[in-house]
Amino acid sequence: MASVAQFLRSKDSQTVWSTHASASVYDAIAIMAHRQVGALIVANEGRLAGIVTERDYARKIVLMDRSSRNTPVRDIMSTEVRHVGPQHTTDECMALMTEHRIRYLPVITAGQVIGMVSIGDLIKNLITEQEHTIRQLEHYIHGNSFHVGHNGAQAQQPRV
Repeated sequence: MASVAQFLRSKDSQTVWSTHASASVYDAIAIMAHRQVGALIVANEGRLAGIVTERDYARKIVLMDRSSRNTPVRDIMSTEVRHVGPQHTTDECMALMTEHRIRYLPVITAGQVIGMVSIGDLIKNLITEQEHTIRQLEHYIHGNSFHVGHNGAQAQQPRV
């Protein structure tokens, strides 16, 4: 079980994309599409003011037949944002996301957003950890005297 800090270091990109509350929903969705992300931090002077997601767009713009070009992000963003710190574990993130039915968790330290964890990221990480465990168990069962590391590297283990 990795800490959020370890998990963020392993991500391909640590960039956290953001927008402003006054931006149009259309512009926010365009950023999400261009950056291939499902959520944006809504920042105010570098601090977390809220979060806007594709789900917010679908439920608060599309289903309500509103104009995304004429609606500011502040009208659809979530302002009570659940978040975690770098010391939390990925298991704690998964539990929090499941309990509150959310897909994105900002990672905050000293009042600054330093990362974003998505449910997709966590599932991908969980699968990788399980594959690693399975490989280790297979090697143990077959009596191999080496250990397969998380990155696929092999190291000799002393036989007991």
